[in-house]
Formats: sequence, structure tokens, C-alpha cells
Amino acid sequence: MEPPGLAFTLWIFAFLSVPAAGYPNGKVKEACSSMMPCHGHSPQPLPKHTISVNETEFRPGDHIKVNLSGPVFEGFFIQARNAENLAGPAVGSFMLAEERISQLLTCGLTKNSAVSHTSKSKKKHVEAYWVAPTDAPEHVQFLATVVEKYEIFWVKIPGPIISQPNAPPLTTPTSITPETLPTSQPVYHLTKSFNASGCGSTKFCIRNPPKCDPGAAYCFFLSFKQNNHSVLIEMSGPSEGYIAFALSHDQWMGDDDAYLCINEDHRINVNTAYLSGRTPPVLDSENGLEDISWRVADGLVQCSFRRNLRLPAYKGRFNLDANYYIFLADGGASEGGLIHKHHRQPLITNGMYNVTDSPKDIGGSRSPLLLKLHASLMFVAWMTTVSIGVIVARFFKPVWPHSLFGKEIWFQVHRMLMLTTVLLTSIAFVLPFIYRGGWSKWAGFHPYLGCTVMALAIFQPLIAGFRPPPHAPRRQVFNWVHWSAGTTARILAVVTMFLGMDLPALNLPDPWDTYTMIGFVAWHVGIDILLEIHSYCLIRKVEVIDEDRIQILQSLTSAEAEGHTFKEIVLTIYICGNTAFLITFLAAIHQL
Repeated sequence: MEPPGLAFTLWIFAFLSVPAAGYPNGKVKEACSSMMPCHGHSPQPLPKHTISVNETEFRPGDHIKVNLSGPVFEGFFIQARNAENLAGPAVGSFMLAEERISQLLTCGLTKNSAVSHTSKSKKKHVEAYWVAPTDAPEHVQFLATVVEKYEIFWVKIPGPIISQPNAPPLTTPTSITPETLPTSQPVYHLTKSFNASGCGSTKFCIRNPPKCDPGAAYCFFLSFKQNNHSVLIEMSGPSEGYIAFALSHDQWMGDDDAYLCINEDHRINVNTAYLSGRTPPVLDSENGLEDISWRVADGLVQCSFRRNLRLPAYKGRFNLDANYYIFLADGGASEGGLIHKHHRQPLITNGMYNVTDSPKDIGGSRSPLLLKLHASLMFVAWMTTVSIGVIVARFFKPVWPHSLFGKEIWFQVHRMLMLTTVLLTSIAFVLPFIYRGGWSKWAGFHPYLGCTVMALAIFQPLIAGFRPPPHAPRRQVFNWVHWSAGTTARILAVVTMFLGMDLPALNLPDPWDTYTMIGFVAWHVGIDILLEIHSYCLIRKVEVIDEDRIQILQSLTSAEAEGHTFKEIVLTIYICGNTAFLITFLAAIHQL
């Protein structure tokens, strides 16, 4: 479950709209053994399609033509198996007759041992050639899975049996009846919404926002209630598509046990899946869930089901009597129950919990603590300290000319603010790497620009250490380089913050985060323009005119005093305004 990305992240997330179930491209190696599509539905009982072959006997090396035909279908999957052991592995290999609509797949250790579709284009007939292996069993039967559309399919349609010459008669029953096909648990309709009674006393609950009512239109709710060797699970949340939770050993999407309630035409399908990485989950055809119930009403998707504490027969199902981080996510679903990337960063519990241990009523965060600190420190550095430091250096040299510890006051203030900026930026810079454990390829241009800002921030104090004396010939060159690098860093920092605010891992309230940031930029530019205009007017006012030097010099002192007071007032107002913007951002970040 990160479970973002995006996107989850401008979302240039690679799977923003990729379906998480179904394989229209025919890459269905996951179905090699069961031949069951991972569609979250039960197969149809009575086949409509037939398999035929051009021979009834074969010898090793023979090519047998296999035909699959019937009403229009989209997908198919054909194998040959030992007729005396239909649960065994695929036998022999295939050659294509129609490369445009079919392709070869490798199941197990046998290359090209299955044939499947290449797209969901409509078809009524497909052909392929089966090549008998040297170690072929005495009797071989062809099986096919056919998908008419996403929720309508037939599994292991029995085909003809072919035998080697002089093979003894087949005695093992080979017929495949509907009773041998996987079936789903009965599904019941919930008559009323869930409630939070018992949370923290008899059942383990996760709620977002904390303490919200699971019947409310804004509440995400997940509960676990143990009863002997099984656990009743209830899940609820506002969604037009799906809601899901996952059990994880860490705070990253991947290697997780997931459970999804998918809204398909106002009917809920409850599925399990194993998340193998930051890729769409593959829904399981069999999941071991019992007592499935659901409800769609008032904008809420609600489902409940029961599962045993341990399900060793089901690959990917974790034991419930252990400690896990718990993810809670929601997202969109399209026709056929295909799910898409979650809308936003999933809710993640702040610690690992055992849901069968002492009952608790907890919440979680949709933004990890390290990323909150990263954003907070960057906002303090580039919205406050650097901005004030630049204004002090630009406009306050004549206001604070006196010395402090051997340097002018304005310079000491400027240097202190800029070094603080570098320190805060450096600390903030390493936090995402600690959280991610390396580079994040899901964050778009944000990390690249962030590295550039970090490099420029370090470059500034380094070059300042080699500052020439005020009247040295190279002082002008230094001034331009220092100003250019600083201005570039500030511009890139603002752009980087705009990009970072849209990343789902931070989960700031959109679009108010953008409006607030635009307000800060307008506020700073406005103050800068105001001080520039004031400086220009002051210079014009105190310009020395030869004809009246004494009178002008007297007014110069008065004008300068008035100008200094004005700048100090503007700086005070600017600091107050910056503080207001900063508090707004920090409050938005830390309420998540």
C-alpha cells in the first residue's frame, strides 16, 4: 500500500490509470496453474465453447492442430495436461497459427506450454499447434479458459483426449464438473451502517478523522474483532470506486497483504491481493474469506467479512496475530471492477499493531512524520529566514551601519539568517532520503530541483568566504555572482515548493495550499517593490543641489531619519506577515 506517488506524484505516477486487475494483453502467467482469471468473480458453470483437434493419436514430435471456437469472446488460455492428472503441470509446447491474435507463454519449466490472447479484440475462433514432447504421457487432454467479458468467463473447459498408439485405456475420470471449479462465498446485504460501539474495548478500530462516526459521509473506518480462531473485519469509507486496507511489515507499499471492497455498479466485490511492489495489485481468485456482507448508501462503501487468524493454504495471506503497519486507502474503479491508483496518500498507522491484541481505537497519518518535518523546515528556511535576510542586505545597510562584534549590524543579521537557511535546508534535505531509503523516482522534478537548491545554498557561504575587499577590482564580479546564485536559489526553491505541495505524500489541502503559496510570493514581491520605490523617492528627495547645499544637507538628515523609520516599520510588518503565512502552512502540514 504507497503507497504517492501520485501521484501519486504530480501524478506522473507510472500507474495512475492502469487497471489493477485483468490482463487484456494476455500476460497471464499467474493463471498457469489454476487457469483462473484474477477478476474477482466466479466462473460460469456451463461452457459455450468447444475445443477440437485434427488427430486422436500422437507420437512424440507430432504437431496436433488445436481449435477453440464458440460465441464471441475476448480472452482465452489453452493448455495440454496429463489426462490422468489434470491438476498437474502443462505438457508439451505450442506453435502459433495466428500471431496477430495469439501468443505463447511459458508455464513452469516448459517453454511455450500455453497459448493466450494478445488483446481484448473480439474473436470467435483461434488455432494453434501442439507439439508432443519426447516424455509425453500416454493420454493428453486439452483445457481452455475463455473470457467473454470481464465478469463472464469459463475455466478449464474440457477438450478432447488424445493418446499414444497402443496406450492402455484411460481409467481415471477426466470430466470437469462445475462442482470442481472454484466458488465464492455467499454474499449478504448489510441492512444498516456500521457503528463504533466497542472500539477500544471489544474491537480494534482505526478511524480517520479520529473518533469519527462510521456512518458519516467523511469517515474512513476499519475494525477487527476476534472470535476464537477467526476475525470479523468491517471496513467503511466514502468512495465511488473502492476502499482497501493492507497489512505491511514497513511503511512502504510492497510485499503487503491487501483486502479490497470494489464498487461495481452498486454491487460490492470483496477481494484479496498480494502487493508485490509499487505496481497494480493482482486480485486473488480464491481468498478464504467468509460471511461476506456489503452495503452502498449515502456515498459510503461498506463491507464486512470474516477470515481465520492463519490461512496457510492461501499464498500472500499474513497471520493476523502479529504486528503490522496498517494502510487504509481509497480510489476509483472503472467498468468491470478494474481499480486505479488510490486518490491520495493512504492513511498509515504511526506504529505497528497486533489487531488481535488488546483492543485500541487509533488513527493514523496520510503524511509521514519525516516528510512533514522536511516540508516544515524548508518553509521556515525559504519563506522566512532567507527572505528577511535578503531584504536586510538590500535595504538596511544605511539603517544599521554600526558595528557588532567587528562587523556592521546589517551584515551580522544577514549572515546569521543565511547560515540558518543553509542549516535548515541541509537538515530538511536528508529527511526524505532517510524516509525513502534512497532516491524517489515517483516525485517527478521535485527532488532534482531540490538538489539544485541545496547545491546553491551551500555554494553561497563558500563563495562568501572568498569575498574581496570593498574596493578591490574583483568585488563587482563577486557581487554579481553572489546575487545571481542567491536569486536563482530562491526562484528554484519557490518552484520546488510548489511542486512539493502537490505530492500525495504530503497531502496538503488542495487548492488552498497553492493559494497560500501564491499569496506569500505576492506578499514578498509587493514588499520588495514598496521598499524599492521608497528608496528611489528618498534618493530624489535628498539629492544635493549646488545652489542650496546647506539647506539640502539639513533636509538630508531629516529625510534619512524618516526613511529609516519607514523601513523598520515595513520590516516589522513583513516579518509579521511572513509569520502568518508560515503558521498557516505549518498548521496545514501538521494536522494531517
